Amino acid sequence: MKTKDIDMTSGSLWDKILKFALPLAASSILQQMFNSADVAIVGRFAGSQALAAVGSNGSIINLLINIFVGLSIGTNVVIARFIGKGDTKRISAAVHTSLVVAALSGLFVSIIGLIITRPVLLMMATPDDVIDLSTTYLRIYFLGMPLIMLYNFSASILRSKGDTKRPLVCLTISGVMNVILNLIFVIGFKMSVAGVAIATVISQLVSASLLIILLAREEGALQLSFKKLRIDKQILREIARIGIPSGLQGMVFSASNVVIQSSMNSLGSTVIAASSAALNFEIFAYYMLNSFEHAAVTFTGQNYGAGKYDRCNAVAYRCLLLGGIFTGALCALFIAFGNSFIRIYTTDEAVIPLALQRVRLVLSFQVVNMALEVFSGCMRGLGHSLVPAIVSMAGICGVRLVWVATVFKASPTFPTLIAVYPLSWIVTAVLIIIAYFIIRKKVYANAEEAAV
Repeated sequence: MKTKDIDMTSGSLWDKILKFALPLAASSILQQMFNSADVAIVGRFAGSQALAAVGSNGSIINLLINIFVGLSIGTNVVIARFIGKGDTKRISAAVHTSLVVAALSGLFVSIIGLIITRPVLLMMATPDDVIDLSTTYLRIYFLGMPLIMLYNFSASILRSKGDTKRPLVCLTISGVMNVILNLIFVIGFKMSVAGVAIATVISQLVSASLLIILLAREEGALQLSFKKLRIDKQILREIARIGIPSGLQGMVFSASNVVIQSSMNSLGSTVIAASSAALNFEIFAYYMLNSFEHAAVTFTGQNYGAGKYDRCNAVAYRCLLLGGIFTGALCALFIAFGNSFIRIYTTDEAVIPLALQRVRLVLSFQVVNMALEVFSGCMRGLGHSLVPAIVSMAGICGVRLVWVATVFKASPTFPTLIAVYPLSWIVTAVLIIIAYFIIRKKVYANAEEAAV
């Protein structure tokens, strides 16, 4: 086995989970740092309105791309299972099917995004002093969607065999370029949010191209051959069966966040800017815990494919413990030095105290998400993606929508609004844990019956 691969079906799990999860976390956090550079540069050199325009668009972007990012999770699970079974023919078919789906879905999201950007911003009650800048940023950003999809699916393909290091290298190269271009376009050419968006698209082109080159040079079943690019309908159905529920879950999450962002918008551009600055640290923490979810998905998928069910159980508990430790430590760091970190993004003294409010409240409960993410990932690795999607949508989205319609309506303040995040995590984590043990028992029983 090549050193860049991880043998997930034998040997110690502790070190292998860390070897998988930490480079993945570093990739995601690094990507967010580069995205945060967009926010920091416009916040310092183009003003609070530009900061609000760039920082408040995440919910809209995620609303449109999550269904297809969910499909990339399906790619990860399906290929990991084929690797566990040693089925090289179907590994190759899954690789080429996934890349075709990536290109087509990216093109689709680009077209839809360009059409609906301004109507959605108007629907969200985006302030007049922000809406034109937000529209410009989003329309340029959506032009890069095919590149984002190719990167996500290519990274999922490599992740399925345990390779999380090379995507990190590719992301580092493109991210450094993104920061340099941000500085040139925003400070040098005074292009404000348009410059940030153009820099982002160029960096996405670099990261996607590098991963495609790596896959083309790959040895064995994961190698990309442009002559083999076609859709295998059976494999597409399996990817969709696992990926679409995950994507729908992400879409509904984003829809609920659009509702929250709309409520945030009603509180004014200062609150929007504060929330946008604080959100960066929540995303850092989320990416740390999410890397252990991806470890749970991939390790469970390979071991389930290999018929090693006791090892699947061990994956769940080790991912939960290790993820909790690393996520908790990161959140504690952000809370302890919150004032200094917030000043990276803004020097507006009206914005900073509000941003600190969000950092302290939300990050104190972020580790609760660990159980939600890991046990959801384990269920997906076992081939059950619909159950965690339904439970999460009912728990997180249901709680958030009810809260906004009732509690926030009665007391429309910033602290009241952001309190919905920890509350929704706690409720959903309890439901997900119960669902995991029910699904695990059912899956193992069915597997034992099939083996008799």
